[in-house]
Amino acid sequence: MLNKKRLLIATIFGVISGFVCWGLASSEGPTPWYFAISTILSRALIGFAIGISVFKMKWWLHGIIMGFIFSLPMAFQGFYVPGKEMMIFFGSLIMGIIYGFFIELFTTVVFKAGAK
Repeated sequence: MLNKKRLLIATIFGVISGFVCWGLASSEGPTPWYFAISTILSRALIGFAIGISVFKMKWWLHGIIMGFIFSLPMAFQGFYVPGKEMMIFFGSLIMGIIYGFFIELFTTVVFKAGAK
């Protein structure tokens, strides 16, 4: 059964993570608008996926796994940046894992909206 409170909180924290990620990525200079949209939506998708997931596991492991899986598409985009391919690839995956963990932390522990 869908927990609407969990879905809403996880998605909101996914969007917040997207803005944080975009801010960190654009700290070296301006980024194109499509990069901002892609980054925000990618991280929002992690939150949405966490919110609708029915997997039964510890909250922290769930956040890590979901963050990893849903960061893969964004990580592969790093291969379009000559000279920084591996740094962007692994950086996107690692940050996705961190964002997934924190989205799940805020959703399950802070706001008490665990999966039912």
